[in-house]
Amino acid sequence: MRPDVFSPGAVAAKGAISIRNVTKIYDPDGAQVMAVDNCSMDIAPGEVCMIVGPSGCGKTTLLNAIAGFHSITEGEIILDGVQLCGPRQPLATQSADRIVVFQNGALFPWKTLAENVAYGPMVQRRWPKAECMERARTALKEAGLGAVVDKYPGEVSSGMARRAEIVRALINDPKVLLLDEPYRAMDALTKQIMHEALLEMYDRTKVTIYFITHDLEEAIFLGDKVYVMTTRPCRVKKVIDVNLPRPRDYTTLTTEAFRLLVKEADEAVHEEALKAFKAGEREMA
Repeated sequence: MRPDVFSPGAVAAKGAISIRNVTKIYDPDGAQVMAVDNCSMDIAPGEVCMIVGPSGCGKTTLLNAIAGFHSITEGEIILDGVQLCGPRQPLATQSADRIVVFQNGALFPWKTLAENVAYGPMVQRRWPKAECMERARTALKEAGLGAVVDKYPGEVSSGMARRAEIVRALINDPKVLLLDEPYRAMDALTKQIMHEALLEMYDRTKVTIYFITHDLEEAIFLGDKVYVMTTRPCRVKKVIDVNLPRPRDYTTLTTEAFRLLVKEADEAVHEEALKAFKAGEREMA
């Protein structure tokens, strides 16, 4: 059995994302809606980048552009020096180097957790079937799911299923893990457990993470940087450097440094949330 499927540090030198002057305009029924306006950010290899901002501000639009689900109108997105999308190719090609975990679960209900995790490598024919299953079982054990590798998604808790989804993403050795509020519907205790599990997997892989959340404590606890976005159209309002030592555990939540960072993020987000609320009132008037 392999001691570590994820090869510690192997991906730390890849996964640099550069978003340069990106604008996205939707045109439903001829009514142009600017979702993102001249947005730029640089995410270092192996960085945990947390994205926060008002609902509907355009956070997921950027994630979808990186993943190759939505085109961009202007600007460019670059991954490790290679343009994913830009003026000549507005829609990025979807690839296993950028894997998305959405809010709603996406495990195959008719496959066990091990079969779900092994599915991607099997389809890609990265290894023989038996080796794919062996690696899947090992990866699940490393993520604390050794007792449920042969269970079906409906037979385990939502937290276990979500953890298995992230393992399924990481076994494909992506450059970037794109997470769109993956823990939003979870209770506080389950969310704490999931945070610890994600940090343990991150400490082994150092994969670049682009993580959208509305939970400011989650953003500070997990992130290296927190990007506070404006209300629509989406721009970068503020970048908060989270200079908290790693590895982190829940003693971090009681420190003065953590509290001050959450306060800083809250003030920036609150201002934008008020703008969004007032804009909504005007639209309804």
